[in-house]
Amino acid sequence: MNEKFKKVGVLGRKVGIPKHPNKDILEVFPKPKNINVITFETNEFTSLCPVTGQPDFATVTVIYKPNFKCVESKSLKLYLQSFRNEGGFIEDLSSRICCDLQVILNPKGIIVMITSMPRGGLSLKAESALGDI
Repeated sequence: MNEKFKKVGVLGRKVGIPKHPNKDILEVFPKPKNINVITFETNEFTSLCPVTGQPDFATVTVIYKPNFKCVESKSLKLYLQSFRNEGGFIEDLSSRICCDLQVILNPKGIIVMITSMPRGGLSLKAESALGDI
């Protein structure tokens, strides 16, 4: 195994979805040369309304300018899936995910956008940003 990927532990093996979000789930690897911007997007994000406990469905987009590290995609998927039993307003969740990725990656800049599926004809988009993007 390549030494620089030694700490990537979830890739290539079966891993259950964590019960609660924790930034320690996120794994990283060294940024390759000439990579300037990385974008992830999933329309499979779910969380719980903190008031009613009903499920909220949303699209999450993460855009970041890596500094020295990149997030491993399977670990990010597991991290995002771990919110499915977590109560929180979309605005709070966007901020939390952005801050967790900031701590793990220390990117030059990052944006996390969460767009909720419409309820009663109204959709919500919350965007959190740190650094220069």
